[in-house]
Amino acid sequence: MARLALLSVSNKTGLVEFAKQLVEEFGFDIISSGGTAQALKAAGLPVTKVSDYTGSPEILGGRVKTLHPRIHGGILARRDLPEHVADLEAQNIRPIDLVVVNLYPFEQTIAKPDVTLEDAIEQIDIGGPAMVRASAKNFANLTILCNPNQYDTYLEELRKNGEASIAFRQTCSLQAFKHTASYDAAIAAYLEQQLEQTSETFTLTGTRIQELRYGENPHQPASWYQTGATPTGWAAATKLQGKELSYNNLVDLEAARSIIAEFANDDPAATIIKHNNPCGSAMGSSIAEAYEKAFNADSTSAFGGIVALNRAIDAATATALTKTFLECVVAPGIDSEAQTILQAKQNLRVLILPDLTDGAKNNVKQIAGGFLVQAADDIVADPNAWQFVTEKQPTPEELAELLFAWKICKHVKSNAIVVSNDRTTLGVGAGQMNRVGSAKIALEQAGEKAQGAILASDGFFPFDDSVKTAAAAGIKAIVQPGGSMRDADSIKAANELGIVMVLTGIRHFLH
Repeated sequence: MARLALLSVSNKTGLVEFAKQLVEEFGFDIISSGGTAQALKAAGLPVTKVSDYTGSPEILGGRVKTLHPRIHGGILARRDLPEHVADLEAQNIRPIDLVVVNLYPFEQTIAKPDVTLEDAIEQIDIGGPAMVRASAKNFANLTILCNPNQYDTYLEELRKNGEASIAFRQTCSLQAFKHTASYDAAIAAYLEQQLEQTSETFTLTGTRIQELRYGENPHQPASWYQTGATPTGWAAATKLQGKELSYNNLVDLEAARSIIAEFANDDPAATIIKHNNPCGSAMGSSIAEAYEKAFNADSTSAFGGIVALNRAIDAATATALTKTFLECVVAPGIDSEAQTILQAKQNLRVLILPDLTDGAKNNVKQIAGGFLVQAADDIVADPNAWQFVTEKQPTPEELAELLFAWKICKHVKSNAIVVSNDRTTLGVGAGQMNRVGSAKIALEQAGEKAQGAILASDGFFPFDDSVKTAAAAGIKAIVQPGGSMRDADSIKAANELGIVMVLTGIRHFLH
């Protein structure tokens, strides 16, 4: 008797070619349903509709078609058990050797901006997951394929062995269970979002985009995964040129994106990232000027850095970018002349990410025995909610500079201090064990340029020593969260030294 294959797929990539091989080269009989059966019939392939095979019509508008004993009996039967074989013969059920199923496009549906709850519910597959799970459970007796990229390998298995090997079938079973797990996780996450509830469970699934050369260091294996069926964020970026992206590239690119997203609707802005911290950030009248200011803020550290721009790359900016060694550049666009100029730097990775604000909604960090989940720190700075606590009040120009420094400081590793002037970072103190240490680093880097500059701190000042250190360097205004038991001491020191102090009421620790 010919082998029997059940084909019922949403993603019809390669379907007809695969089915043709099954029929013509290996003599399979095919049963199918819905649009899959129509596609096969239109291609002239012999196919039996599921409803004809089961003797039961599709009902409820197609909601029930494969949920039938003749289908699931043929899938679940163990051929090494005489009682199972007897049941199949008694019920006139053929054993199924191959099941090819992928599921309704739920994630693609909910990615549409105008999707309704009713639309989403209709794309929750029932019969498909039941067949996938049943087939995966019984991999000892049949093969389950749930991705078109498995078709050629399956055919090669048949050509080589006459049937799929048990090792191949078990691998396919694993992929099938991952497929349904990811599908159910997407449904649960969507419904949870609709109900605005926080679940007692948290599921994170992804599809591997790329196996990376290594992680932070050569001895650490690493891979890049995409969440969701529709590419977003870096998975949706276009790489125009350059070497493959590394783990460290992607981590630094995300740090660069998160900073430049702060300026998505502002004047031209540029940031340069090194080891996950900004070494130079600036705004300018043009994107070329913004980049030059950011580069000159710390040209030594900029060597080998990651650049993010909030405007399309033009020829002037491209020319400036070619003057030093950089790892990556990302921008929302690029003109043709700039693209030609950058091609001179063949190893430079150039990425286009049209929506720089498309960031993760949650931060996930693994710890021993579990993981932590927190909402992303995506609060938008609002100077109207700030407290102006000193006798000396900021001018409009000083307030704009305080806002710039505050936006940058938010993305510097704690303890974080940023010194800026003319919308350009002059000094960055990052990741020190005490705030005074970070302040000293930032002020020493700024040097004489600290005269008349702004200082931002991601956390409150526990003592007035940082205020006095800043004043001694020439700082004229400070922005910090406030909230210390000794805020009054810092405010008093600022008043005595003639410094403006603004409290934001928001802390931005970044570990």
